[in-house]
Amino acid sequence: MSQLIEDQYFMKMAMEMAVKAEERGEVPVGAVLVKGGQVISTGFNLSITLHDPSAHAEMECLRRAGKQLENYRLLETTLYVTLEPCAMCAGAMVHSRVRRLVYGASDAKTGAAGSVLDLVRHPHFNHQLDVVSGVLGDACSEQLSQFFRRRRKEKKAIKAALKEK
Repeated sequence: MSQLIEDQYFMKMAMEMAVKAEERGEVPVGAVLVKGGQVISTGFNLSITLHDPSAHAEMECLRRAGKQLENYRLLETTLYVTLEPCAMCAGAMVHSRVRRLVYGASDAKTGAAGSVLDLVRHPHFNHQLDVVSGVLGDACSEQLSQFFRRRRKEKKAIKAALKEK
């Protein structure tokens, strides 16, 4: 299997995790950690549900992987995530020694894998990740855009209903 086909396959799986987040009222971001072609763990945003600002898809996925592998070092793994990681998640990837990051949509506001900052490839850190961006990027971006359009529409409807009372 070519690397691009493999990356698309696992990104689609991450998009399925994002759907699970959205079903719970969370921002639809999903993550999948893979080692040797095998899924080690998955995760999706749970910050709202858990009242936890650190419960991003990547963090949930990395936590599960550490337990699964019984090691906080996630050597020779690839993390697939639908949205470019923030600084917190990027730092966790560096500390856990994820080898490769593959993400879909860029994040021009908080992206820490090249858009705003590049923590995962910072030359002063003792570990840098290989990064592939834009895998199914349009589809990942659209998944997020649809969610936020729907959320704005719902808030507008609630506001209008309150005015009528």
